[in-house]
Amino acid sequence: MRVAVLSGGRSSEHEISLESGASVAAGLREAGHDVVPVLLERDGRWTHDESEVPLRAGGGMLDADVVFPVLHGPFGEDGTVQGFLEILDVPYVGPGVLAAALSIDKLTFKRLLAFHGIPQVDFCEAGEDGWREHVAAMGIPVWVKPARLGSSVGITKVTSPERPLDEAIETARGYDPRVIIEANGGGTEVECSVMGNEEPVVSRPGEIVAHAEWYDFGAKYSEGGMDLIVPARIGDDAIARVRELAARVFAAIDGSGLARCDFFVHDDGEVLVNELNTIPGFTATSVFAKLFEADGIPYPELCDRLVSYALERYERQRSFRF
Repeated sequence: MRVAVLSGGRSSEHEISLESGASVAAGLREAGHDVVPVLLERDGRWTHDESEVPLRAGGGMLDADVVFPVLHGPFGEDGTVQGFLEILDVPYVGPGVLAAALSIDKLTFKRLLAFHGIPQVDFCEAGEDGWREHVAAMGIPVWVKPARLGSSVGITKVTSPERPLDEAIETARGYDPRVIIEANGGGTEVECSVMGNEEPVVSRPGEIVAHAEWYDFGAKYSEGGMDLIVPARIGDDAIARVRELAARVFAAIDGSGLARCDFFVHDDGEVLVNELNTIPGFTATSVFAKLFEADGIPYPELCDRLVSYALERYERQRSFRF
């Protein structure tokens, strides 16, 4: 296949996207595909070999059979690029417009989980009716986050009056006018990878051991910042529950292609969903790929499967009469 790999983008996760994109390109080449790298510049331009990419409705992209977006955060993981690829009428890897838009907005995502009765960490929106009373009931610490950003950017852990709540909210609002406040999840941080369409494949969960106060940007992306233990040391029953919930969450958002679902698992066996990333970090050493590697799926094969899922979804969608 001729696969266009999109990386970069306008969000604060531009550099991480470039790393992920380079890894995906290498994996696809090893799997036998012809790779066309497309750079999404910080100013919004799309370039290939330093020339702007010609794009027109219904015209595809650079004669690619499939597009593989490896974009993190706003303007890439939020449904905007997915919608554009739909207009170009080209198969693409990963979530559709709805799944991407739902998942990147933590408030909307968590309200959807509540509708489906999926257990999760308590939360509220800063500024909604009764929010201060709700936050007080959560206890300390609480986590204040931009609602539509990833990679732990703009997050504050409020642990005492010395780190005022209002100050943390203003920090988060520097990135997003919608701010979510979450109770402390506690327990063991566990992540689970999912890939596929109507019948997704769910990996064994892995346990995150962060070498920092919490699993922040540095712990995620600095060498030696965290260790991944597979399978997670949470017992067979909790492992089964994590995998079940990962599949339920993926279905609830109408997921396709891939995702990574994050959890908190308590010693008493309680499992709480934290969030879902529809385009997680994608280097060969990122958690998404490492979990499937532990299940015997090497990185090039993983990239190849995702291309196949993209074509499968495209063909299925085009079989309907809209």
